[in-house]
Amino acid sequence: MNKSPKQISLEKMILTELTGKPHEAATAIFADPEVQALQDYANNVSIKRLGYNDHGPVHMRIAALNSLRMLSLLDESKIILNLEKEKCGSFEDSQVAVVIASLLHDIGMTVSRDKHEFMSISLAMPIINRVLDQVYPDVINLRMIVRSMAIEGILGHMATQTIHSLEAGIVLVGDGCDMEKGRARIPQLISDKPQIGDIHRYSSTAIKKVMFSKGVERPIRIEIIMSQSVGFFQVEQVLFPKIKSSPAKPYIELYAGIEGEETLKYI
Repeated sequence: MNKSPKQISLEKMILTELTGKPHEAATAIFADPEVQALQDYANNVSIKRLGYNDHGPVHMRIAALNSLRMLSLLDESKIILNLEKEKCGSFEDSQVAVVIASLLHDIGMTVSRDKHEFMSISLAMPIINRVLDQVYPDVINLRMIVRSMAIEGILGHMATQTIHSLEAGIVLVGDGCDMEKGRARIPQLISDKPQIGDIHRYSSTAIKKVMFSKGVERPIRIEIIMSQSVGFFQVEQVLFPKIKSSPAKPYIELYAGIEGEETLKYI
């Protein structure tokens, strides 16, 4: 498998965040050549065919890392996730579901942008099954529960379908938080003609940093720093609607602003 230095670096960062079963699940996905092929081709369709920004292996790893960092902040604040609250699993099992969903949520872009979350589920099913067979070889009930949770995470990442678990809500927000300027670098380089998706590329280019920290009033603080005001499009039209529709919304503070100026509090 041909992996970029950025992709390899992100994989190391993700694995540093994990132990036990979540570490095993992420390692299995990173070593799966089918996953790599799907992620690479998803980027081909997104960037070369449609002129959109990154929807490939780097994006999916950033989404996973974002989601895992938010899970850690929730855990630090003693927020109980759905699997544990409903006595169906542990925090570790929630991490497994979130990392799988985050790393596979956009592989449906290989087929179509329209309703690609459903395509992602279809393509992800055999991958999810073999990863969970490895991680939970002797626990059928838990394997099916974590699989359903991972599928909910994939289903909900576009905010077009109603989701109800905190785990899926974190996947939704983690995906939306991949908005730094590097995500638009490739489409900017390969095209100098106006086309569909330009506002996403230009607004993404304005985003300098997305930071996660413990909030003052809520467990998670997300702060977006941008170089110019066009970046507010990403915040207001992409990220904010995702947070509003996410079950994780009650636990998130969102701030955004131009570098050197006072940040605006959204929630």
